[in-house]
Amino acid sequence: MERILVVGVTGAGKSTLARALSARLGLPHHEMDALYFDGPGWSVNDALIEDVSRLTSESRWIIDSIGYPEVRDLLWNRADTVIWLDYPKRVIMPRVLRRSLRRTLTRGILFGGNRETWRDWLSREHPARWAWSQHGPRHREVELRVNDPRFAPLRTLRFAHPDDTAAWLTSL
Repeated sequence: MERILVVGVTGAGKSTLARALSARLGLPHHEMDALYFDGPGWSVNDALIEDVSRLTSESRWIIDSIGYPEVRDLLWNRADTVIWLDYPKRVIMPRVLRRSLRRTLTRGILFGGNRETWRDWLSREHPARWAWSQHGPRHREVELRVNDPRFAPLRTLRFAHPDDTAAWLTSL
């Protein structure tokens, strides 16, 4: 495990696990949303492909995402391990709701200097709505990828519950 993708739907705990793995394994962690959003108004990084290509050309890394469409295959082709947090909605939704509520209340600065606001809760792209609507499609997409012959060399670890993930992390 030297080039790791941590995948799952919004709110699964990808970034949290990636940070813990980074500390435990001494691998650099790159947060995909921080690479993707590079400025106010949730502006998108025009150099995303180049940035991700540069980071993943290194021999050791962890990225906490299936990858945005423009870099998805690049990530999957360069990874050696996929850790899939395949948690049910009943686990995901309380997590993403708590996180968004905390971010909205504290006005914490996120990627590119952005913040979650109360108005954002009305958007189709709000993390809670995204997690709800994309749970099934994201599950299907990850399943297709882990079974795709192009990515057969990848070692895939699939966890169905946070307790399983925590036990595995403790065992490292």
